[in-house]
Amino acid sequence: MARLREDFETRIKPALMDEFNYQSVMEVPKLEKIVINMGVGEASQDRKKVDGAVTDMTRIAGQKALITRAKKAIATYKLREGMVVGCKVTLRRERAYEFLDRLINIALPRVRDFRGVSGKSFEATATMPWV
Repeated sequence: MARLREDFETRIKPALMDEFNYQSVMEVPKLEKIVINMGVGEASQDRKKVDGAVTDMTRIAGQKALITRAKKAIATYKLREGMVVGCKVTLRRERAYEFLDRLINIALPRVRDFRGVSGKSFEATATMPWV
């Protein structure tokens, strides 16, 4: 079991239940998935840029990246429907916890002049009391 998930199950979940007076364990918010995406603006002109992005994303996430395509044409960007625009990876369960643990403990502390993660980077639902 991932270190972060074990900590969540043993320490954080009971603390959240006490703090917010949850009646059931199922009411406690949990990490469901992490979606990492990368837009490649130059992909419409050069296919090799997308291949490089997919390789980088695969190395970062530890899982093969999925190529994303344009849903509709936008003339100002010289973009037609179905053209490659980027790539994405969806991490669930153990891989999500492992990725988040490495992000928090290894990657973010190495970022120069890091001022925290924007609150807009997260999806919030009505069941989360801190939002």
